[in-house]
Amino acid sequence: MDLKIAVLPGDGIGPEISTQGVNALQAVCDKFGHNVMFDFGIVGAAAIDAVGDPFPEKTYQLCRDSDAVFFSAVGDPKYDNNPSAKIRPEQGLLAMRKKLGLFANIRPVETFKCMLHKSPLKAEIIDGADFLCIRELTGGMYFGKKYESDAEAYDTNHYTRHEIERILKVAFEYASRRRRHLTVVDKANVLASSRLWRKVAQEMAVDYPEVVTDYMFVDNAAMKLIQDPRFFDVIVTENTFGDILTDEGSVISGSMGLLPSASTGSGTPVFEPIHGSWPEAKGKNIANPIAQILSGAMLLEYFNLTEEASLIRRAVKASLEAGFSTPDITGDRHHHSTSAVGQWIVEYIQRH
Repeated sequence: MDLKIAVLPGDGIGPEISTQGVNALQAVCDKFGHNVMFDFGIVGAAAIDAVGDPFPEKTYQLCRDSDAVFFSAVGDPKYDNNPSAKIRPEQGLLAMRKKLGLFANIRPVETFKCMLHKSPLKAEIIDGADFLCIRELTGGMYFGKKYESDAEAYDTNHYTRHEIERILKVAFEYASRRRRHLTVVDKANVLASSRLWRKVAQEMAVDYPEVVTDYMFVDNAAMKLIQDPRFFDVIVTENTFGDILTDEGSVISGSMGLLPSASTGSGTPVFEPIHGSWPEAKGKNIANPIAQILSGAMLLEYFNLTEEASLIRRAVKASLEAGFSTPDITGDRHHHSTSAVGQWIVEYIQRH
């Protein structure tokens, strides 16, 4: 297979983990005889500094003309600490999602046996947890009408039936292929937008009789994620709730540095780690590259290259079981660098 991949390293630790993700993808494609071409673009604070735009037209064209986007992270303290900044790195990420029509964010959460002791939750609660969070990505408060002054501000949580139907279709189809259990998360007891979500979900559930569909208020869902994460198979929710719940769910595995994600829709799909740019660690070679590398596995699965993706997953699992990890997992003692972990995984791929 021939693949053209747009690589957007972004800000902070992005370039460091991006390098390891690209190396792993290159290794597995070489092993299976695929021709992969990587083209690089700028985004986020790096793009603002270079051209004054967090998602330049040239980067958009690169993404649009590629088979997939391999993205890392955006964000910089000089913008975070400036409430009056008119242009922010995160606007580049939102623009990318909107321009590429990426309305479905897919975040798998699973546990590794050798990592159970690293989770803030008890091992007996999380052992065997394996669920998928599907977050609507281009609607809601993040994109609704906004107003801000010194005395007043608001963000409009706007959704249309079409937006809700298309993300629910993705969720029902994933649930059909997994354990056939879908949890729709909303706040229908308070919010009009959530009541529309629930109404549409109830209408669509009739077309998926094989899927057990239940409904949960977001506050209850947040508690249930901590009390009994094994209850969930597929979770679907709106943009803001999904942003919060997926970060909460991410720590179940023991480190945010372990979890990948995919954003799909009508345009070029984007694959990225769920964590941010961690600017404090920039240039220190200590960031965990595994989420980026596993995002590469999700990219391969998107193109039905399941054997290739499986090899990456086995390499990651082997590195964790061998204790060859970055300090977010091992602590300050006996840890390995970003580049060393990436190289270990590449060498495993090459040997197996």
